[in-house]
Amino acid sequence: MAWLVPETADDFPDFGRAIINAGNTAVEWLVVNASGFFGAISNAILRPLLWLEGVLRDAPPWAILLAIGLLAFAASRRPFFSLFLVAIGWFLGALQLWDQAMQTLAIMIVAVLLAVIIGIPFGVWSARSDRARAILAPLLDLMQTIPSFVYLIPVAMLFGLGKVPAIIATVIYATPPLIRLTDLGIREVDARITEASRSFGATRWQILRGVQFPLAMPSILQGLNQTTMMALAMVVIASLIGARGIGQTVLLGLNRNDFGTGLVGGLAILILAVILDRITQAAGRRSQAFRRIGG
Repeated sequence: MAWLVPETADDFPDFGRAIINAGNTAVEWLVVNASGFFGAISNAILRPLLWLEGVLRDAPPWAILLAIGLLAFAASRRPFFSLFLVAIGWFLGALQLWDQAMQTLAIMIVAVLLAVIIGIPFGVWSARSDRARAILAPLLDLMQTIPSFVYLIPVAMLFGLGKVPAIIATVIYATPPLIRLTDLGIREVDARITEASRSFGATRWQILRGVQFPLAMPSILQGLNQTTMMALAMVVIASLIGARGIGQTVLLGLNRNDFGTGLVGGLAILILAVILDRITQAAGRRSQAFRRIGG
């Protein structure tokens, strides 16, 4: 009974060893018995990723810069703001990291799209059910607080090295804010508006699509912004398991003790972050303005 009142560190029960053995056994069983399933998931993610990466890398840089300007203007309706984002996008090419930036952008787009496909339905489910929210809350806390290197290990074992495990690890890390803010946005919709829609005979789906979603859009876009920024934060970590892109440049500088190379990679990541953050923030502010006008 010494473990009840331990006098030394050796008196504690060894729960850690039990967890280690259980975790290793579970992953080994999945590798042996579910390799086909994980291979199918890997192929389903890899094909659109390679297609998108090919489109971005083959497109002339002026076309990508034009797309950045058009997206920025559509989100903000501010020409000088749009030109600023185009200018810093041009600087990304001047750093001689354009091709790596397109590789990183392709990984991010696929990861964020998967996060949206997963996050918004779970956010809606959480908003409509207190029990679902109670179930999801500890899972989201775990996904946000556990170090990314911890789940990088089983993901790499199940999917191998390369871009697919990097995307899956990014989705795990970046999805929670979207779920939480979708839940929050829908719950904050005025109950009187929802009741008025229901009194006119609207179904739950019609209320969600025509009332709750539009009014919750600023919160959802804020969640999308946070998800995008968290996905970008995984760029360097993803390079550790073979995902190419800007993160590889930073990792190269770290391995060689080359501060200049690491600095250039860091500036490129900063530029991507500014472009994506400003566009999504502008879209969120514009949506918020429409919501106020509608209210």
